[in-house]
Amino acid sequence: MHPILFRIPLPNWNLPRLGPIHDVIGSSLPIYSYGVMLGLSFIVGWYLTLWLSEKDGLPKETMANCYVVTAIAALVGARLLYVLTNLNEFESFKDIFALRRGGLVAYGGFLGGYLGSWIYLRLKKIRLLPWADVAVPSLATGLGITRIGCYLFGCDFGKPLTDSSPQWLQKLGTFPHWTQGTVDRGDGSPAWIQHVNQNLISHDAVHSLPVHPTQLYESLLGWGLFALLMYQRRHQKFRGQVFMLFAFSYGLGRFLLEIVRDDLERGAFGPELGAHILIPGSLALFGAGYAISFAMSIPNLTMRRLTQVLAFVPAIVAYLIMRPSNFMTAQIIQLSTSQWVGVLTAVAVSVAFVIYYKGAEAHPEAAMELHLHAFYEQEDAQAAKAEGKSEAGGGRKDEGDDDEVPVQKPRKKKKKAEAPAGEQKADDTVEAAFDDDKGEDKAVKSGETVEAAFDGDKSEDKSEDKSKDKADEAGKTDDDKKDG
Repeated sequence: MHPILFRIPLPNWNLPRLGPIHDVIGSSLPIYSYGVMLGLSFIVGWYLTLWLSEKDGLPKETMANCYVVTAIAALVGARLLYVLTNLNEFESFKDIFALRRGGLVAYGGFLGGYLGSWIYLRLKKIRLLPWADVAVPSLATGLGITRIGCYLFGCDFGKPLTDSSPQWLQKLGTFPHWTQGTVDRGDGSPAWIQHVNQNLISHDAVHSLPVHPTQLYESLLGWGLFALLMYQRRHQKFRGQVFMLFAFSYGLGRFLLEIVRDDLERGAFGPELGAHILIPGSLALFGAGYAISFAMSIPNLTMRRLTQVLAFVPAIVAYLIMRPSNFMTAQIIQLSTSQWVGVLTAVAVSVAFVIYYKGAEAHPEAAMELHLHAFYEQEDAQAAKAEGKSEAGGGRKDEGDDDEVPVQKPRKKKKKAEAPAGEQKADDTVEAAFDDDKGEDKAVKSGETVEAAFDGDKSEDKSEDKSKDKADEAGKTDDDKKDG
């Protein structure tokens, strides 16, 4: 196992009021395998969720923000549930934030993420189920990735294997006794420490007993759920169907995994009953939930009836295996926290599936609507409000600008400084002619001799202009003679 992937060397700088870095942190910074896998799962989930959101027509930017909120809420929920079920592990308040060594409960993350996304989407006036459908595939990939981190660290291990188990499985389920100082707490993997404390092995043992590698089991479960959810998306009939399938399927898979898990950090509560009662009874609830809900999505009636009958087989088999020979030898157990959450969520989504599925049969188009009208209305109102504030803030500036900017006037031909008086007078005459006929074309070329502007009556305009020019020249000649 590799609880630490690598270490980053640190310089021995002297920190103000703290002292040398090596005395405060150490000579190197360990990068824990679980933390790396957790971060990788968030990155993969980010791209996957945004891709599915865009395909479904959800607002991408809002979904990106919702993913961040959901991820933070999921971390808080996962850590909080672990702390509540393992209070004896935390010596100080700062230990709560030491996530590098693990200590997260998947169901706590699901519940925390559900609550965080519900609050955010309610503020944005977007329904929860369309978002849940695009988010749960990333939860499946998250299980597939983070459980590899659990395996590398050695937490969440299973019960000891029998001697008849395959050698390759025993090798996968053997966790070592680490060298002193590998991690800051304990000198061995969690399985090795628990086996030493239970006097199953000596302190000199180099590794733990071979146990079920339940971390790898759950990783495979996550990737299997991802394939199942992507298949369900192709045959989706109503919003929330993919989410409900994940909640039910993971609840069942996690319940079965908890049977072979052995780490004490899981937590347990509820009535203490015989294993031959609690386990088969819970599996019967899963079977009943499937029979009344998810089996309805199978179009072939014969196949539907067959799967409804097979849904109760695990409960029967579990009872036959766990049935004690007499009352005195019955194994008394409690369900773990995750088992209770799995059973309750499976029952809840089974009832919800029946309601939504029947509604989809009656109104198939309405069942797949996103109902984003309220969201876009709110976005438009916020945009209009922001635009109004911007205009109000710049209103006085616009009024001042109006006082400074002169009124646009018709463009006039520029006068040359040394232009003869005759040409200047001719320009004034032509401008007067343009003012009399405003309905015609007013294009005038600056700096050139003004020619006729009306294409339709060129002959008349030219004759009038020539007569006016002759009259002007005649008047000019008379004036010159008088001056002479």
